[in-house]
Amino acid sequence: MAAAMAAVLALAGITHAQEQQGDVDTALIVSVDVSNSVDEHRYRLQMEGIAKALEDPEVLKAILNGPNGSILVAMVTWADKPRLALPWQRIANPSDAAYLASKVRALPRQTGEFTCVSGMMRSISDKVVPQIPARALRIVVDVSGDGRENCNPEEATAVVRDELAAAGVTINGLPILEGDEGPALEQWYRDNVMGGPGSFILPAHGFNDFGRAIRQKFMIEISGKLPPVKEARQVVKEHGSSRAIPPEAATQ
Repeated sequence: MAAAMAAVLALAGITHAQEQQGDVDTALIVSVDVSNSVDEHRYRLQMEGIAKALEDPEVLKAILNGPNGSILVAMVTWADKPRLALPWQRIANPSDAAYLASKVRALPRQTGEFTCVSGMMRSISDKVVPQIPARALRIVVDVSGDGRENCNPEEATAVVRDELAAAGVTINGLPILEGDEGPALEQWYRDNVMGGPGSFILPAHGFNDFGRAIRQKFMIEISGKLPPVKEARQVVKEHGSSRAIPPEAATQ
């Protein structure tokens, strides 16, 4: 009985904190692969791409023109283990965006050997999503990386993905198509990462293309509109399964 009462009080505290914070349009978790294939140069391309996307005038316009005129952003970096690199921060004006961009640029590089996608998703499900400090119209996990799961996890990546999707979380993929895994990576992301309402895949054609891809992806995720690019695939639920709309059928 005491434990149940404590849980109720904790939930009430979270709800009160969310009411105090005010609603937002999107709670966006930016999840970035920093495993051993990501050297210092590639790491900086990713961080600078994210920072520039946050500062982009069109991205800011999408943020400010939403029903609540604000979003929440958190960042997770992951390899062998996930790390909450930046806790939840609100963007409601250009100054907020510039401040968060400066924090992204200043993040020290985290290193690791393996690409543990399942462990990253489990951490986001258990530790990051429950700590969203405001009510959000949509919750989006933005996963980018240049490799498939290689940690031999206890839980398959798709199983954790399905759990998040069942809770109403959207998981979008930004596979970086470079190196040995590049040719098959987009399909693996579609099968194991992409899930939830309106989810899609938008690949980067190498690390040098990451900045373009993440800006385009933020625009879609923040606005809540269907992907306006051929590279994106919307997930369609059919008889309990998912299929990807081919590129030519995507919204232009």
